[in-house]
Amino acid sequence: MPDVDRDRAWLLTVDGAPQSYVDLDDPEHLEFEYVRRLAHVLDCAAEPGAALDLVHLGGGALTLPRYAAATRPGSRQQVVEFDAALLELVTEHLPVPAEAGLTLYPADARAWLEQAPAADADVLVADVFGGSRVPAQLASVEYAREVARVLRPGGLYAANLADGAPFGFLRAQLANFRSVFAELALIAEPAVLRGRRFGNAVLLASDAELPVEALSRRCAADAFPARVVAGPALAKLIGSAVQVPDREAAPSPPPPSGAFSLS
Repeated sequence: MPDVDRDRAWLLTVDGAPQSYVDLDDPEHLEFEYVRRLAHVLDCAAEPGAALDLVHLGGGALTLPRYAAATRPGSRQQVVEFDAALLELVTEHLPVPAEAGLTLYPADARAWLEQAPAADADVLVADVFGGSRVPAQLASVEYAREVARVLRPGGLYAANLADGAPFGFLRAQLANFRSVFAELALIAEPAVLRGRRFGNAVLLASDAELPVEALSRRCAADAFPARVVAGPALAKLIGSAVQVPDREAAPSPPPPSGAFSLS
């Protein structure tokens, strides 16, 4: 069940695992490293301060939408969260100002996406986990095609994924999006990329050139630096992986015990 530690900064946990962190006094403070990397993507998606049309698949405590509202005022943000009870808890205890421009949908991410208008978003962020695993319905090439349909030309997709060596799930996701988008990149800590531990990786996809250099500078400057992998190095990582249709899609692998715990 969701639980919230009450203080000026709020930590939301689900079944004992950290789910979201919110600083009500400073929405630009991002505690979790993978959220910082998603925020770097938003920072580099357009000129500083420019409003964007954003879709967030997976809401949690609305940490990233709060950040976007603070850094890109006037943005239109649609947030899709399957857990209606979680949304109710968050909106009751961690309300977002009306001017943040959020519309919340308690819905399944894939089903909602399939009904969304075409060419409706500048940026689509996916941070969807069922327990500690990315659901199978967000792990197929058909899903990647739906993402492409909802994004505007030149739009940007960013997904928080989790995997460990030999990266069967991650490589398949990269293959899915390579078959649909012209440009790909991946953000992850060096230890994850080298297969030394299980962890988060942010997949980026677009039909336009990705801001790899700007992202690399930002990610390298973090307290826990990450690398941005693109071009031949990313092609080497993908290797012989092939796209996965809906009928064969599987959720991401379960994390090792303690991989995402607070201890």
